[in-house]
Amino acid sequence: MTANESNYPARWWNFEPNGRIVCELCPRKCKLNNNQRGLCYVRKNQDQKLILTTYGFSSGYCIDPIEKKPLNHFYPGSSVLSFGTAGCNLTCKFCQNWDISKSRDNHRLTSQASPEEIANAALNYNCKSIAYTYNDPIIFAEYAIDTAISAREKGIKNVAVTAGYINRQPAIEFFNQMDAANVDLKAFTDSFYYKYCSAKFTSVLDTLALIHHETKCHLEITTLIITDLNDSILEISELANWIATNLSPEIPLHLTAFHPAWKMHDIPPTKLSTLINARKVAIDNGLKFVYIGNVHDENGSTTFCPKCNQKLIIRNGYQINLYELASQGNCAYCGYKIYGAFDTIFNQGNSQFGNKRIPVTI
Repeated sequence: MTANESNYPARWWNFEPNGRIVCELCPRKCKLNNNQRGLCYVRKNQDQKLILTTYGFSSGYCIDPIEKKPLNHFYPGSSVLSFGTAGCNLTCKFCQNWDISKSRDNHRLTSQASPEEIANAALNYNCKSIAYTYNDPIIFAEYAIDTAISAREKGIKNVAVTAGYINRQPAIEFFNQMDAANVDLKAFTDSFYYKYCSAKFTSVLDTLALIHHETKCHLEITTLIITDLNDSILEISELANWIATNLSPEIPLHLTAFHPAWKMHDIPPTKLSTLINARKVAIDNGLKFVYIGNVHDENGSTTFCPKCNQKLIIRNGYQINLYELASQGNCAYCGYKIYGAFDTIFNQGNSQFGNKRIPVTI
């Protein structure tokens, strides 16, 4: 163990007859000999026990606008205390946070805090919620769950930003402690997930269905649109239709622009016209709330009422310029109930966090 590692007992594992440990957290089910780490790097067989080496450690803390997660229907305008650790259980060649998620150097984990200390910090900084983000919280689920429990005791909400690559039992335990999740649905084909993420497409669909139908966790979905890889009309149509049919047409979908990163610097940034067209296709296939991200587009960042088509929330970046929701999230014009979680009182002035990003120390 290094100075920046813990030996916290991990959950969700079994023994093989040959003595190896099988990690049961995610569909990879890594089989580990003594002192061997899983693909995520942070779960390790140490003396025939599975440990989580990043429990209590973080790559840093920052107060963000909730819209950055991105979550547009979960307490708009509120602030969220964000943190992550290191490592990931996917191998995405286009990772936008590769310096953290692909890290194999735990010296990047420069901050240390207990679940109680993180919850207290969120309370002291007047944050509405805590976000488990930057790298996938699935791989530090024990730490995230303990922090979420402490946060709820203080009235703080919990947000997971995840790729949703997790087995059923840990997923139930994890998402039952989350109040909101944004799940990154990276594409809608097995071939994409296999080639670019080394993962199984259907496992993510199972997680999405579990969150929406078996927990009380608010759900939004993000798909990073990559030119010529997952941007076809057919694929966007199938993705949107699956969400509308198997989850709900009310689930917000965020279509975000790719920027060259990690091992895919040969792919150009996504054109705004591609995103606008993809948004139209998704709406035509039944989704009521489709947003454009990572680029500026007013229509693509505005919440429209599905019934009367009035503009209800107009955003400029993460700043809210117009808010026309009545109490509990009803359209101020026709009364339509907008899917999500909303404060009963919202002031477009001092009550919203806006475009700020504030690094903090705990």
